[in-house]
Amino acid sequence: MSLSAEDLRHLEPTLLVLLAEFLVVFPGVEDEVVESPESRAQTDRDTAWMEAALAEADLAYARREVPVGCVLVGADGVEIARGYNLRETLLDATAHAEMVALRAAASKAPSWRLDGVTAYVTLEPCIMCAGAFVHARIERVVYGCDDPKGGALQSLYTIGQDARLNHRFAVTRGVLAEACASRLRSFFAELRAMGKK
Repeated sequence: MSLSAEDLRHLEPTLLVLLAEFLVVFPGVEDEVVESPESRAQTDRDTAWMEAALAEADLAYARREVPVGCVLVGADGVEIARGYNLRETLLDATAHAEMVALRAAASKAPSWRLDGVTAYVTLEPCIMCAGAFVHARIERVVYGCDDPKGGALQSLYTIGQDARLNHRFAVTRGVLAEACASRLRSFFAELRAMGKK
């Protein structure tokens, strides 16, 4: 695996400095960057869990809800909870996939703190959901496609990385991005065809 300019643009500034220092010490190595077995295993896990989140998005789609799904996975690799958008069904503006999953997790967990938990979400979380992840002490958020109109982790804001907050979480973006985006495109194309927004 090699790092493109696009990949470098999304790295943390501190990581960029370390990478630049490494490349100065070992010139030419940038053409030989190899993915470690641990990294490959993490990528495989991320892909598998994102497929589970996509299955949740499909359930939302079947209910004529915006197809977004979320799966929460503990540090031990075991699923804690999952959810999909239910805003129209519940007539609740807060019933985003992430909030549904967080509520399900809260009903099972011994604490509101979800330390060590990774959230897999098909669409970049909004301000509300990113804020809820901060408050729940989520360790990591993995999402599929960017949300240029409402994304709060990369597109419009960087809530998970904001040093002014009392908790921060790691963010991995772009896992199965095209599969996630295509469901949203199809859903909104159908709505437009029916004359709805």
